[in-house]
Amino acid sequence: MVKILVTGADGQLGCELRELAPALSSEAEWEFTDVGELDIVDRQMSSRFLLMHQPDILINCAAYTAVDKAESEPELAKGINAEGAANLARACRNISARMIHISTDFVFNGKQTTPYNEEDKADPLSEYGRSKLEGEQAVLKESARGVILRTSWLYSSYGSNFVKTMLRLAKEHDEINVVDDQIGSPTWAQDLAAAILQMIPRLKNEAPVIYQYANAGTASWYDFAHAVVEMSGLECRIIPIPTSAYPTPAPRPPYSKISTARIREDFDLTIPHWRDSLKTCLEQIRSQETQS
Repeated sequence: MVKILVTGADGQLGCELRELAPALSSEAEWEFTDVGELDIVDRQMSSRFLLMHQPDILINCAAYTAVDKAESEPELAKGINAEGAANLARACRNISARMIHISTDFVFNGKQTTPYNEEDKADPLSEYGRSKLEGEQAVLKESARGVILRTSWLYSSYGSNFVKTMLRLAKEHDEINVVDDQIGSPTWAQDLAAAILQMIPRLKNEAPVIYQYANAGTASWYDFAHAVVEMSGLECRIIPIPTSAYPTPAPRPPYSKISTARIREDFDLTIPHWRDSLKTCLEQIRSQETQS
């Protein structure tokens, strides 16, 4: 039976993996940990923890994700996203474990007008993007069988994210301004978790490899917000505005749509459209609100 360890288990993707893990309970033994138990920035702790638990596969969901805050905390972002990833990659190499490391579309500068594939040059615009790229590079260098899995615009019924922010703002205001000139792919964390579960039994790479996963379809943040409000039946007007009218500390790539051709072909994945997944996620959020 394969043993799987998930770091950053209290985040959006970690929570979704925890929900879906029982589906592989007959084939895998799962362990979930977060910063309270394992500080991945501590190299010795990371090494000892993996030596003690001896996973066959490590899924690293641990990350610093405060994109704007990273501009004023670059060392903290780098510590978690780059040095932490390097520590885990070395520890995985020492026990011959496979590592699946979650990364981001923000490693690209957004100057393309066609979807980015795995071989396109990474050129991040922000401190967050740079820290994630350094993490990728560390995993590719240090983990003999590392898998980089880039995703984009992640949301879930768990944690804080764009969908939940839009739901809250739409209930508090008559109208919301949302940028319409940043283009990408909203991705439901549960779909990503399901894809990871489908990948695990079929991973055969004996050298580091990069994959990309995002829900099908393309949207601007305005399109995404409009869909959230419309599907929720809320009476709030979404107003499209340019990025220039909403300056943020961290620059965003204007276009960060990622190609998923490689992962679909290698693992025979059918990827849902973002609107279909958003509808299901909103139903989950409503159900959770009703139960609470």
